[in-house]
Amino acid sequence: MRGRADRWIKWTTTGCVALLALIAGTVSYLHMHLLVALHGQPGWVAALTPLSVDGMIVAASTTLLAESRSGSRGGVLPWSLLIAGSVASLAANVAVAQPTLIGRVIAAWASFALTASYEMLTRQVRGSAADVRSDEQSRDAEQTEGATASARASAHSLTLVQIRARPGRDDRHAQGRDLQRQAWQWALANRAGDGALPTGGQIARQPSRRERWGRLVKSAGMAGEFAATNLSSLPDVPLRR
Repeated sequence: MRGRADRWIKWTTTGCVALLALIAGTVSYLHMHLLVALHGQPGWVAALTPLSVDGMIVAASTTLLAESRSGSRGGVLPWSLLIAGSVASLAANVAVAQPTLIGRVIAAWASFALTASYEMLTRQVRGSAADVRSDEQSRDAEQTEGATASARASAHSLTLVQIRARPGRDDRHAQGRDLQRQAWQWALANRAGDGALPTGGQIARQPSRRERWGRLVKSAGMAGEFAATNLSSLPDVPLRR
């Protein structure tokens, strides 16, 4: 309901301003046409000169409108042309008025109303353009937030995949540790008669590993890393030949 009311107000105001500009422009045109004709200019010059003045006002205002739609405040040239055209129109309307205060005010009113009404019309257009930019910025912000959320979700999914991949490495590590423990148990079960443990090479040959692996198993076992099966918990078993 509020959006419909806003649109109705906007279009009503725009229509009234456009009608006011048409009326004021017509009166201002007649005043300037009369002034040019009184100064001895031919008919076609008298008909076109008012259009050059009011046309310059419209062109300068339209330029400022276009620049404001792009976020700029407008340059010196369009503002200078707008002021010069407004002053020329006002002066031309006052020049044909009766030499009284009321006569000059009545004559000047048409030019003032034309400039003011056209400025109000351009403000209506600028307001519509600002609403469009606001909607575009809102959509851009929503798209940016959506892209950010998607990126975060992707990163979170990647993290979950990595977390799921870790148990595989842990399983392989656990399997390798179990194999070392079994090799250590074999070494304990195959000690020499004097209690000496098998060499690293003998330990490594059982699971078909390198001698260095067997030495590491023997060192780890003697350091107590395989606490579940230490030397004191197992009986003396002679080395199998």
